[in-house]
Amino acid sequence: MISELCAATVRHRHVVLLLGLLVAIVNAATIGLTPSLGQILFIPLILITLAVLAVSVIAMGIRPASFVVLPHVPAFATPPPAWKVFLALGVLWPNSASLGALVRSTRADIVSTLDVVLALAWVVAVTLLLIDVWRDNEVQLRPYGIRQSWPLGSLTVPWEALPAAQLRPGTDRPSRLRMAFAQPLLVKRRGIPWSRNALRTDNVDARFLAAAIRHYVCRPEYRPAIGSQAEYKRLLIELANRQDGADRAD
Repeated sequence: MISELCAATVRHRHVVLLLGLLVAIVNAATIGLTPSLGQILFIPLILITLAVLAVSVIAMGIRPASFVVLPHVPAFATPPPAWKVFLALGVLWPNSASLGALVRSTRADIVSTLDVVLALAWVVAVTLLLIDVWRDNEVQLRPYGIRQSWPLGSLTVPWEALPAAQLRPGTDRPSRLRMAFAQPLLVKRRGIPWSRNALRTDNVDARFLAAAIRHYVCRPEYRPAIGSQAEYKRLLIELANRQDGADRAD
């Protein structure tokens, strides 16, 4: 059930985020302008927030062995993380309450500089999180290489620079996939990348991602077809056959 909920949330995350933002705006306005009504809504929103954060924690353990096919890019992308959508909602509503309290304090002329600074810091942090969730800032396999981006920067690794993607030994569910570069000068970093030499795997099975990367490193003739449904089906069959062969060997 959680998996289905996460899949639906990711699929409709723009609508979910817009609804969450609308609730946050109403909550902030209610607390700031009509405190009595804000007190009535306080307990229900707290309970909903706790439930959403709990689902976010559970969703962190869901890492599908699949890609999202993006023919318009073209690319195979790791799925957007459902846990981050729930996290955004979970921090958005308390932040709106803080903004509402700031509005109320401003109207009463008792606001302090510290209150304003803290509120602005919260707004910046939540805004970056919302941007990250809204945009497709995931790991993408493209015909020319691998691209990973987030709101503050990006990492682009051409296939020619990448001999292998490595899992840390003894790690069952790693949160990152380390890469060794054969030609580091080909790697491009812009802004502040999420990592200088690793891919995030908090939203995908790390072994699946490593196997796909290894496949295209070793089989360059298939790279131009990346981003098509036909190539994705072929890739899944190829990886499944390799896994079956490895299981029989064991």
